[in-house]
Amino acid sequence: MKAPRMLISGLVAVVVTFGLFYLMVTLVFSDANRTEDNENLPGIHFGPVDIPEDAATKKRQKPKPPPPPKKPPPPPKMQVSNPDVNPDQLDLDMPNLDVPLSGAGGLMGLNFAAVDRGAEGDIIPLVRIQPQYPRQAAISRIEGWVTITFIITPLGTVTQPKVVDSKPPRIFDREAIRAILKWKFKPRVVDGQAVDRQATQTIEFSLEE
Repeated sequence: MKAPRMLISGLVAVVVTFGLFYLMVTLVFSDANRTEDNENLPGIHFGPVDIPEDAATKKRQKPKPPPPPKKPPPPPKMQVSNPDVNPDQLDLDMPNLDVPLSGAGGLMGLNFAAVDRGAEGDIIPLVRIQPQYPRQAAISRIEGWVTITFIITPLGTVTQPKVVDSKPPRIFDREAIRAILKWKFKPRVVDGQAVDRQATQTIEFSLEE
């Protein structure tokens, strides 16, 4: 019984061995065919790269520079007036301005008159502000005047005003002081330097007829 079993086992072993050998040979030849097919594919080259000889010695030409910009046109010539003209030779027709001391056409049709009584002739007012006419005096048709003493500073402004006389008393005093503080005078100049000076001014309050 043992002899037939051993024979059968030997035959099976031989068949399996030959089968495995055949399978290995088949795999080897199939891989070789695939490698040849890959080497013959178009467009694929695994060898060294061929560089032409004139590639290293070929000179590159620089592009031509752009043309220079056009020159801008010259600026127009300007006519310059002659600076040597003497202003004294100019014939200028200047109107003669004569500003009166009294102002017409005031508020509510009132006329304010400023008169310098007893003041020195060199006291020249440069800016005169008309005073407000008191409402009650205008309704009552009362007229009068106020005399004020004050100091003209080197700047021509008014300071330290004081009423020395008025008629009627105390009716126009407040408005006269308010107005004189806004006036400006030509300052007194002594030895080329402006100094303080005392002045007197009378402001009249009158109604238009």
